[in-house]
Amino acid sequence: SSGINAENGEIQTLQHYYIQINLSMEPPLLDENEQNLFTNPAADPRKMRRIIAEDPEWSLATVPRLIDICVKHIVGNFADNPLLDELKAKHKDKVLESLGTDLPLKITAPLVSDEGYWKRCCKARWSVCDTDQYGNSWKRMFFERNLENLIENFVPEATDMTEIVETLELSKDFIKRLRIRQLLPQIKDITVTLSPEEEISDQGSDTGTDDTLDHFDFGAIIHKLHNLEELSVTYGVRNCGMNFEWSLFEFTQKDCFLLAKAIKSCPHLQILRLQRCQIEDDKARLIISNLLHHPGLKILDLSHNKVGDRTGRAAGKLLSVNKTLSELHLSDNQIKAEGASAIAFALKKNTTLEVLNLKLNRISDEGGKNLCQALLKNTTLLSIDLSSNGLGEQMAAALAEVLSRNTSLRHITISCNKLGVAGGRVLQEGLEENRVLETFDLRLTEISQQSEHSIMNVVKGNKEELQSTA
Repeated sequence: SSGINAENGEIQTLQHYYIQINLSMEPPLLDENEQNLFTNPAADPRKMRRIIAEDPEWSLATVPRLIDICVKHIVGNFADNPLLDELKAKHKDKVLESLGTDLPLKITAPLVSDEGYWKRCCKARWSVCDTDQYGNSWKRMFFERNLENLIENFVPEATDMTEIVETLELSKDFIKRLRIRQLLPQIKDITVTLSPEEEISDQGSDTGTDDTLDHFDFGAIIHKLHNLEELSVTYGVRNCGMNFEWSLFEFTQKDCFLLAKAIKSCPHLQILRLQRCQIEDDKARLIISNLLHHPGLKILDLSHNKVGDRTGRAAGKLLSVNKTLSELHLSDNQIKAEGASAIAFALKKNTTLEVLNLKLNRISDEGGKNLCQALLKNTTLLSIDLSSNGLGEQMAAALAEVLSRNTSLRHITISCNKLGVAGGRVLQEGLEENRVLETFDLRLTEISQQSEHSIMNVVKGNKEELQSTA
């Protein structure tokens, strides 16, 4: 028995020794998979029962929150049951972020005011978007450009007005400017087959002898646009290619009458631009006659048309009667000395006009001298452009007197005229006492380099002095 006891005591000693060794040793290192199995036995497929779901889209992912499910349901059924104002702000933001940009306008227009949503709508529809021209408002940009596209693709007697009327009711409060780059004419109805001898030749098309075509009637929409401030229209077809005909670019008498009537019914209109419309004197006079007593017009632009002296006389009457017009643009037309003289006569008493643009006309020295005589009395005009008007040395002498006496003109453009070396010297002398002129464009006027250099130094000094005192 003593031997057995000794053996047991030795075993206990050895067990105690090995326990101490194990306690002093570091635990064995486990790789990532072994640690995962150790901490999460369910990750071991040998110890976990596999579940085969009946739903093929089922996964072990976390069940979505009830809020997310509700938002998804609201977005999916927004067209049938629009729900937005009743939601909390944070939930409303989630709905707006998920709404599609193709929803009907009758649903989103009165309900959605979030700029982020309308920004997505604009970018989804147009590749170039600049909100600087739309008061930094994405919603205004969308509504204005959407209505512009509808009008530009409207074909009289072929397109239904229903869509334009419905869109107008939804967007009229947001539209401040319309820039129509094209107007499609009415489709010709040719039912008679012509013989080869009776067919219209290319020469006949070039002379514009085809029947006139009517375009979109602005009177149907302008009276509803209570915030419209600017209307810019071009009567013509863009990208017509080989289908070109002069009749596609004709501003008919009926178009003129309807447009003049529509403008007269829009007292809040401030800017009217009718460029590249083939407008002639009779039609221009009709438009101007409806603007004589317009209470809000500030800018009238009839550039790049075919108006002449009769329109010049009408413009003079407008300057004499209207008390709000501040800019008049008649560049690239056929105005001669008589028309310019009529405008000059009105300028003597006018107290509102600040910008006058008559470049690319034919006023000659006679019309230019009359304008200069008017500028000796006018004290409100700030800018005048008389470039490319066939002016010469006589005009330079008259302008030199204006430079020495007028204290309001800030910007003068008289480029592309044959003023000559003598004219340059006269202008240099007239500018010696001028302290207000900031820009003076004398390019391609055949004056000497010395005169041009001296004039530019005076103008530069005036500009720096005005900026320092501002």
